[in-house]
Amino acid sequence: MKKVICHGCAAVVEDIAGQPHKYIGTTQGCWNLYGQILVKEYSEYNYPELTHRLTVDTYAVQHPGQPGRQAIQSVNGHLAGLYFVLVKNTSGKEATERISEILGKDLKFSWLEPPVPNGRKTVIDVLNATSQEEHERNVREWAEDVWTCWYKKHGQTIERLLLESLSRHKS
Repeated sequence: MKKVICHGCAAVVEDIAGQPHKYIGTTQGCWNLYGQILVKEYSEYNYPELTHRLTVDTYAVQHPGQPGRQAIQSVNGHLAGLYFVLVKNTSGKEATERISEILGKDLKFSWLEPPVPNGRKTVIDVLNATSQEEHERNVREWAEDVWTCWYKKHGQTIERLLLESLSRHKS
């Protein structure tokens, strides 16, 4: 089968026709690989909450799509999720609650131009795992890789948004 480069993560994936998602910028071949990861997490691995949080957040920010309300909100919310888990060491459940709080506030989100590269690891690195432990390690490495790229480019903006959110949380 013909291969293409995913315009989100630069993974070489099968060239499959289709529009995989309304505002996440991915190819159908990459989206299908992401779906395989989710199937493993929901079935084989009995839904590892923290790992799943990282999987969802990492995929979304590595495939930000084009500037528009939904894509902007998605990227900002998922960057917040990565921040809470990777920087603040929260649980997956707490990160999810914090993201919901942030998205429920009247915050001014802006388009953050994706870093180049947008991580060096991709869904393919995650799919290479042969055990749950290896899967969880691969997801964390993928998340840290992508987070580092975004933080280098937009760290101050991300922290300012989260500080504003947290200050509104207390009032």
